[in-house]
Amino acid sequence: MNHLSIADYAVFLLYFIIVSGYGYWIYRRKKTASTDTKDFFLAEGSLTWWAIGASLIASNISAEHFIGMAGSGFAMGLAISSYEWIAAAVLIIVAVFFIPIYLRNHIYTMPQFLAQRYNDTVSTILAIFWLIVYVLVNLTSILYLGAIAIESLAGISFTACTIGLAAFAIFITLGGMKVIGYTDVVQVVVLIIGGLVVTYLALNLVSDKIGGEGAINGLFSLRKQADSHFHMFFPEGHPYYTVLPGMALVTGGMWVNNLSYWGCNQYIVQRALGADLKTARSGILFAAFLKLMIPLIVVIPGIAAFVLYQSGTFQQEMTGPNGAVRPDNAYPVLMNLLPNGMKGLAFAALTAAVVASLAGKCNSISTIFTLDIYKKFFDKNASEEKLVRVGRWAVIVAFIIAILIAPTLRSFDQVYQYIQEYTNFLTPGVFAIFLLGFFWKRATTSAALTVAIVTIPLSTLLKFWPEFMQLFDVQTNEIPFLHRTMWVFTIDVAIMVIVSFLDPIGRKMAKGFDIDQKMFRVTPSFIAGSVAILSILAVLYTVFW
Repeated sequence: MNHLSIADYAVFLLYFIIVSGYGYWIYRRKKTASTDTKDFFLAEGSLTWWAIGASLIASNISAEHFIGMAGSGFAMGLAISSYEWIAAAVLIIVAVFFIPIYLRNHIYTMPQFLAQRYNDTVSTILAIFWLIVYVLVNLTSILYLGAIAIESLAGISFTACTIGLAAFAIFITLGGMKVIGYTDVVQVVVLIIGGLVVTYLALNLVSDKIGGEGAINGLFSLRKQADSHFHMFFPEGHPYYTVLPGMALVTGGMWVNNLSYWGCNQYIVQRALGADLKTARSGILFAAFLKLMIPLIVVIPGIAAFVLYQSGTFQQEMTGPNGAVRPDNAYPVLMNLLPNGMKGLAFAALTAAVVASLAGKCNSISTIFTLDIYKKFFDKNASEEKLVRVGRWAVIVAFIIAILIAPTLRSFDQVYQYIQEYTNFLTPGVFAIFLLGFFWKRATTSAALTVAIVTIPLSTLLKFWPEFMQLFDVQTNEIPFLHRTMWVFTIDVAIMVIVSFLDPIGRKMAKGFDIDQKMFRVTPSFIAGSVAILSILAVLYTVFW
């Protein structure tokens, strides 16, 4: 059975003490703010640009990347990196165009934006949808993937792992956004260093197996041994076309997915909502730079595991009970190859990623439930102290639900794809409502309400399109989910435009935000950083297309 040595536990204990101690110090430094909702949920005015950027990445990068994306790297290769690299470009768009609108209108939650721009009905419908997705898909999958990785690495039972991760994350979350934001800086440092160590040793192992020496030689060996894994574009007919269709990178599906996630997602945007515009933009740009390197610490190890598997290494470890290859086993297997001490660092890095994401996700769940559900419908006159208390209870309840549901995800092969596909049932409608709400003053409440209602049925119809067409004796192929995302988004935009034009009373009552072009001006340093990021992306896609 896999286990950690005393040195590994010592490294992990040091990490735990540093994060917990630092978080407690941050909490005690301004304890009076622990009963203030703006401070608890947003850390208003307290996060620096580097804390915002680190928190964005720490909240985003989790076991779904270390385990799920590494598993997809094993199965399909570098193409899965598009989720990260396109995100870097999208973050620039969000910083320039979305964040100024949020900050100018004092937006604290995404449902609040919808209430101000449309009405409470639209806001409440999407708030409920978000809570369902955040708890049943995101929080549960993060907890599940983290638990199976630790179970594989340390031999600790799955149930104990889920409870332990939840308890650690609750401890961080109950301190509020300021504690989350600043402990995320430590978490990011740990997860990047630990991730790079795993990548380095995996490449060294590849080099040894192939007959070379050193990590650089191992990286070049990957390209030679698995050339099919170093292409970003999957044409129609490719085995993974339905999972990651190449044209989605060009025609919009990937862009809609990322713009909705990074620009209209409480879990992410919340990190920047408590800062001034310059600080928020600098933090987001910093996150975009960090995004560029994520495939190096999660996808490359997955490809290395594939090459090692092909060469006959850990055949048994990569095989499930039914004899089928389990791509999501790739990263845990690699971590078990690490020497004593280093395994503890990788263990700490993985835990850092999981706990940071769990804490960030649950803070957003708590924020939406408390401010957009509880305060509106249960206690409109609740004191600041009571709202913070309700928010903390929401954290605990959400984790209890996630712990109960997490074991059911064992039936999925690549959980990362499960996360992407099922969150995208709601993504197109959300982005359509936000995009037109931002930039088209004539978009009406009835139009937004219509789209909020029809998006999930539309997504479900296209998901099961082949089965639907069989009712009419017509055979057709499955529609890749990123194409479905773009189709549903296009239909949703058309519906909003048509309904808005057919609703003259609604057009007169539309509460469009005032847009001042000066809001979108950026500093020379921001332009320089953006050009650097886009240039790097141009090179990557040219080399690996």
